[in-house]
Amino acid sequence: MNPIRIARVESESRRGSLDFDTLFREQFGYVWHSLRRLGVAERDLEDLTQQIFLDVYRKLDTFNPTQPVRPWLFGFALRVASNYRRLARHVWELFRPADAPASGPSADEQLIAWEDARRAEAALARVELGRRAVLLLHEVEGHTMPEIAEALQIPLNTAYSRLRLAREEYERAWRRLELRGGKS
Repeated sequence: MNPIRIARVESESRRGSLDFDTLFREQFGYVWHSLRRLGVAERDLEDLTQQIFLDVYRKLDTFNPTQPVRPWLFGFALRVASNYRRLARHVWELFRPADAPASGPSADEQLIAWEDARRAEAALARVELGRRAVLLLHEVEGHTMPEIAEALQIPLNTAYSRLRLAREEYERAWRRLELRGGKS
């Protein structure tokens, strides 16, 4: 029997309040972009996103449906990205933001925006991964600190401490990069 069909049959028998097929369709892009922001190279995003959804499928019965799903998924992404970054063959790569349409900002404005985005990514890369996760979940995703603490399985005070330290690290890195003209 086809392995995909087996997984679908098993999925139908294991489903609780969270439908895996719907979760996969709706959250694939979120997991992909979370991995990217956590420093995973473009060439490895597809494989690692698939790995996360396999892990999610195995742990689906542990999900608390009273909590938001994205911080829970981000926890998976953080663990996978952390393991990925430990491997010596993976070197940090900065991604280039998508080009703006021709009818948009001028070339000068595009260059400034691109340089700011590159500097922001470089500064973010200098924030320790555990603190970066809290910073991304709070500042970018807009989750509450209790949600983040639960998703990352850390005490609430630790989450607040990581957020404060991450903000400080980010600001220091931003200023250093600004003084160097954005050069990493």
